[in-house]
Amino acid sequence: MAEGSRDFPSVVDRYFTRWYKADVKGKQCEDFCILQHSNRICVITLADCHPVLQSGKTISSINYQISANCSRLQNKVSGKSKRGAQFLTELAPLCRITCNDGDEYTIYSCIRGRLLEVNENILHNPGLLKEKPSSDGYIAVVLPKFEESKTITKDLLSQKQYEELLLKRTSLPTNDLSEM
Repeated sequence: MAEGSRDFPSVVDRYFTRWYKADVKGKQCEDFCILQHSNRICVITLADCHPVLQSGKTISSINYQISANCSRLQNKVSGKSKRGAQFLTELAPLCRITCNDGDEYTIYSCIRGRLLEVNENILHNPGLLKEKPSSDGYIAVVLPKFEESKTITKDLLSQKQYEELLLKRTSLPTNDLSEM
């Protein structure tokens, strides 16, 4: 470290707890990171080992139109009680990412709660997903129900558990990954 310079923890590192959902819907390495703030708000992001971030793919489009009748962009939240927010289950799709090679990835909520906002900035600048996945490149912000806020992490991996999973993945022969 150069004299006079210091490494300060980022805002994310200081104020958020990282939780992970691995192999969502059985898709190998399609992992998501949930950043949970002490006020119970959760920010949904891609985990560092997600194929979109790992394989040098170029993102061609991001679409928050989930079905003919459901667009996450139409989510209009108002007031203290967050009226109008779409309610999400753990496997509710948030958006779809399409890469230049034709691969498509569905991004899921991973937690139950109300959708407070989606990141419209990534629509105009998809590179943010790759450049700053834990900050400017987030997918969405979700608010769990108050009574569920302590239990939403029971099905998620802690940072330590996730690091152990990554070590197991790298130490296994490729054909053994499907058995995890």
